[in-house]
Amino acid sequence: MPNIKPVSDLRNYNEVLRGISVGEPVFLTKNGRGTFAIIDMEEYEKTQATIRLLSKLLESEKAVQNGDEWLTSKQVRENLGV
Repeated sequence: MPNIKPVSDLRNYNEVLRGISVGEPVFLTKNGRGTFAIIDMEEYEKTQATIRLLSKLLESEKAVQNGDEWLTSKQVRENLGV
């Protein structure tokens, strides 16, 4: 069940923070509408890494559609530092 609280509850932010756990965000509302989400740092970092990965995949897909040259597996390993 989602953890939904009015943004006014932030006046007693310790109570709001007590309700946060990994993978379970707290959704804050203002006038009955969703306004903010509070998530733990681990979840935030995973989300940011996913966005970066999807951005790179989209960039690669566009390069292939434009007829750019493909990289060899050796070039990919060198670029990734593997």
